[in-house]
Amino acid sequence: QVQLVESGGDSVQAGGSLRLSCAASGYTHDKNSVAWFRQAPGKEREGVAVIKTGGGPTFVAGSLEGRFTISQDKAESTVNLQMDSLKPEDTAMYYCAASADWLPLKDLFRPSAYNSWGQGTQVTVSS
Repeated sequence: QVQLVESGGDSVQAGGSLRLSCAASGYTHDKNSVAWFRQAPGKEREGVAVIKTGGGPTFVAGSLEGRFTISQDKAESTVNLQMDSLKPEDTAMYYCAASADWLPLKDLFRPSAYNSWGQGTQVTVSS
């Protein structure tokens, strides 16, 4: 059973930056899909970014490209989300999720494709 623990959420002003981390344990191999999703009050959960661990590619939701970057730190067993030029509309609970294998492109931003989830970390951006 994969366990995921998010950290790094905070309250910042618009234009600021945050780095979220997802610490993972329990993987049985090194080729997984690890994603960041977010959910604002009253809205559906949406995919933010995905990395295929073990040397695979990264994907960032189109509207967030250029501001958000996902990366893996193998030594620390973390997947990190660097968020720059934050906007008030980025305010949400951010969740880390993992699947047991590399997911096909069509499933990368589908929450139901992931079988392990963290508890979430809150990001609040004020104007």
